[in-house]
Amino acid sequence: MEAQSKESFASRAAAAAQVFVEDPASPVLSPKDVHHLARVLRLRAGERVVASDGRGAWAECIVAVPPGSGAVVLERTSSVCMEEPATPTLLVAFSLVKAARPEWIVQKLTELGIDVIVPIETDRCVARWRSGAFERIERLRRIALEAAAQCRRVWLPEIRGVATLEDLMSYPEALALAHHDGVAPSLSFPAVAVGPEGGWSPRELDLGLPRVRLGTPVLRAETAAITAGALLAALRSGVVEEARAPVSSGPDRHARRL
Repeated sequence: MEAQSKESFASRAAAAAQVFVEDPASPVLSPKDVHHLARVLRLRAGERVVASDGRGAWAECIVAVPPGSGAVVLERTSSVCMEEPATPTLLVAFSLVKAARPEWIVQKLTELGIDVIVPIETDRCVARWRSGAFERIERLRRIALEAAAQCRRVWLPEIRGVATLEDLMSYPEALALAHHDGVAPSLSFPAVAVGPEGGWSPRELDLGLPRVRLGTPVLRAETAAITAGALLAALRSGVVEEARAPVSSGPDRHARRL
């Protein structure tokens, strides 16, 4: 496989669409993707499509329409390229929220480039997935797949099952809690857990986890999750620099002596 080049993302962004397949070297479309490309996007023969396996491998293809088939297939037009995963791995855990807000959170965190997304049950969260948790997680994974294709990601995010704060503490990623009295976000803590509308309980705060702040306003739970993801992604990409701790230079020589 060819190494990733500087032009790789630009090439993917210029394509008419992206799909996920088992093997980009021999891309086979699912019936759902055939419908999407042919009926929804109405792509014509010769238009460019990217095929990726969701694990970093991808290839450029063109749409082909076999005579009399009424369907579309992909013909690969480039070598299979491999994009290495970005480091460090970024994780955002969000407290369960009601209605369709978890789906919106997963969609936006996927667009931002977050690698691991974890819904968590916290002491004060209102929503509880006592039943149907498996089906809900599968739906979140489908939403992540669609969002990844839309924004031309070739590494699918990992959507983990519902966890607790104690579960997160056993993960390898260095974890911090989003809290108003925390320090500035840093890649020293590439995993951030966002609490519910009512905030973390005293028990959860007493677990002794580091804390990072997301800003001065009080944010809705879903807004806080997206903010955490955006800050981590911006730090990793170098769009913003990590905050420097203030350096003490001793007493101010201009200070008035009393």
